Amino acid sequence: MVIHLGLFLGFQLLGEIIARVFALPLPGPVIGMVLLAVLLLIRPTIGKKIEGTAATVLSYLSLLFVPAGVGIVQYLDQMSEIGLPLAAALTGSTILAIGAGALTFKYVGRAMGQPDETPQ
Repeated sequence: MVIHLGLFLGFQLLGEIIARVFALPLPGPVIGMVLLAVLLLIRPTIGKKIEGTAATVLSYLSLLFVPAGVGIVQYLDQMSEIGLPLAAALTGSTILAIGAGALTFKYVGRAMGQPDETPQ
């Protein structure tokens, strides 16, 4: 498990290095995630090996939201001023992200030759 976590963090570090060296507008972890996805496409056996570790990390993902909640409570007075625009931005970006994800899955499924199961 430690080696797998090292792999995840190594790709995040590699992404950070690439983002800073080339002054890219993308966050380093996103670049690292894309590189890891490319590796998993090239070597699917690695995906089978890290599957358990990835599932464990995902099961504790909710802990990452605790600092965000503390930040909101700490700046509650400012939230009254910017709360409505912030809520609108969060709602809109969530809807767009869900739509983009759904379309991506649909087109990847088509590209892989799977039948389209979208209700008509």
